[in-house]
Amino acid sequence: MKYMLLIYGNQETWDTLHAQGIDGVMEQHHQLSAELKASGELVDGIGLTTVNARVVRVHDGVPAVTDGPFTEAKEVLAGYYVVDCADLERATEIAARLPEAPYSPIEIREFTAPTES
Repeated sequence: MKYMLLIYGNQETWDTLHAQGIDGVMEQHHQLSAELKASGELVDGIGLTTVNARVVRVHDGVPAVTDGPFTEAKEVLAGYYVVDCADLERATEIAARLPEAPYSPIEIREFTAPTES
């Protein structure tokens, strides 16, 4: 089953992670990615930046574009992993190992079944 692990955070999260040593945080991501790749569970994963981020909303057929990744939430989406693992319990186990998990929410979403064409 495929799951997307959405990593959220805010400025407080980033300040904490940088204070701990961002190189160590990145090393944790590299180690987890290598382990998941070796087990065949890693499908994809990458961090996201807020540089050049935009929010697009359409009102009465007209797009309205604002700068920033910010919707009406305190946290922003900072990155993701896509894993193909046995079940929701395994996806939860992986999410709990992400270095951001002690400081910010990690959302787990199951992929929907593809529709037939």
